[in-house]
Amino acid sequence: MGRVTDRVPFPLLAPLLSAEGQALLAELRDHDPARELTLATRLRREHPAELVSAAMAQARLRQRGVAKFGEDDAYRMYFTPNGIEQATRGSVAAHRAARFRDLAGDLAPGSGAESVRVTDLCCGIGGDAIELARAGFAVSAVDLDPLTCEIALTNVRTLAPGGPPVTVTRADVLEYDLTGAQALFIDPARRGGRGRIFDPEAYSPPLSWALDAVRRAGAGAVKIAPGIPHELIPADFEAEWISDGGDVKEAVLWHHGAGPHNATGPGAVVPGARRATLLPSAVTLTGRGLPDPHVRKTGRFLYEPDGAVIRAHLVAEVAEELDGGLIDETIAYITADELRPTPYATAYEITDELPFNLKKLKALLRAREVGVLTVKKRGSAVEPEELRRRMKLKGPHASTVFLTRVAGAPTMLIGHPATA
Repeated sequence: MGRVTDRVPFPLLAPLLSAEGQALLAELRDHDPARELTLATRLRREHPAELVSAAMAQARLRQRGVAKFGEDDAYRMYFTPNGIEQATRGSVAAHRAARFRDLAGDLAPGSGAESVRVTDLCCGIGGDAIELARAGFAVSAVDLDPLTCEIALTNVRTLAPGGPPVTVTRADVLEYDLTGAQALFIDPARRGGRGRIFDPEAYSPPLSWALDAVRRAGAGAVKIAPGIPHELIPADFEAEWISDGGDVKEAVLWHHGAGPHNATGPGAVVPGARRATLLPSAVTLTGRGLPDPHVRKTGRFLYEPDGAVIRAHLVAEVAEELDGGLIDETIAYITADELRPTPYATAYEITDELPFNLKKLKALLRAREVGVLTVKKRGSAVEPEELRRRMKLKGPHASTVFLTRVAGAPTMLIGHPATA
């Protein structure tokens, strides 16, 4: 099914993969981190101390991994601290693999994904390689760290058994031979010793190198930070921003040298396009180059666009769909007079519009017996937790307050989620 290629074997996971290691991991699956010291003391009486430490560290990482991969996958996977931090969420990786499937027909006309090999550079613990293999692709995964390579192969073997061949190679991606590569996926490291890296040319490898590598291969994708300035996106790439459960997770630059005419399916790559994809529903909004929406007075309803829509600069497309406008030219809140269903924004019914004044807000909330307050802000420096503390909330009712600007003026909009 797969192998790690290098001059020396990587037996780094061997203790955990042994029968004793597997038994320890099974026992630690649902352990309480608050009782780790007592548990570790007991386990070290029965097992080697190093094995207990390794198993407990892995058990903690698996518990963290549930948020990204779900229980079924996370408790069968292996992680490193950096690997789990940087790994692609399982749902996002599955979406990306589905888009690669849409490219497969052009990469190997008349054949399926199984005849296409995707080269996964900077593969990490294998989150994307797993979903590519599950989608039927042969995968060549590359990473520099030996333990990470072994973990990636183990994870793919465990979660995508029986598929096309997968290889994991320990190498510097800048020196890896890409001759004959059919499609690339590149996930540059965007964290350094001082935290997140915001300059794309400081990524490892640099963004310019990754884009050129995909161009040479003819097709592929590069994962980037969602906050990338739009002016840095080359015209021959499509940019996609992806959210999951309302939280923006990443952005991806897609390239297909054949252009949009040969590509088919909902995942077809359109150079120069901007799209926002919202998971888990997998609805996608594609930009049409609309001008900025007009600013208008606050209507009965306020719409909060999904973060991926905002990052992709597609608020105008949503505003047109809702027959709405902006409350302020610099604020991504849409206002409208009618309630219309849309997957791209959350609707709220506005009951009050007041100039920013915390004393007046406190009095209003007290009069309405609001005990639960959701605070949303855009264009305001007030911290939600501090605001809730100062309101001294008490009562059986719930409300939502938007701290924002309306036509340039600091404003409080009070309301609640709208229902059809």
